[in-house]
Amino acid sequence: MRPLSPLVIFLGIAGLVPFLCLAMAALFWGSLGPISHIGVAMLAYGGCILSFLGAVHWGLALEQPAIMPAQGLGPINRRRLFFGVLPALWSWVAIYAGVVWAPRGGILMEMIGFILVLLAERAAYRKGALPAGYFPFRALLTAVVVLCLAACLSAPLQPYTI
Repeated sequence: MRPLSPLVIFLGIAGLVPFLCLAMAALFWGSLGPISHIGVAMLAYGGCILSFLGAVHWGLALEQPAIMPAQGLGPINRRRLFFGVLPALWSWVAIYAGVVWAPRGGILMEMIGFILVLLAERAAYRKGALPAGYFPFRALLTAVVVLCLAACLSAPLQPYTI
């Protein structure tokens, strides 16, 4: 396994800061009573990051020199492009559900989305379709994200009102 660059590791961990801060706020302030908008803040950031995970796969497909060949895309790049859109669509539905229905529903959908993306990436990693150091690091980041989302689920969240 080729090691990831220190910058990749730093930025990956830095991306966890909003998740960790929001989870701690939900747990600690939540012990005092319901908190306004923490759930929606977690939904919004979770949706951004889940969408970003799909974009990673677009980047992998577009990196190939033959992305626009006359004979068509290869099967791996077709799957990458298709898979690259799904997390963004899932995020959109989760955020909408969390804002219109209840933050807990949207947060639960995002948890499921992160786990599904991780499972799909594990399958791609086993087939050699992902860079060697990517998946183990992503698995660690996803575990922290899912735990933070679960912590937010356990806090008393108020519905979002416009």
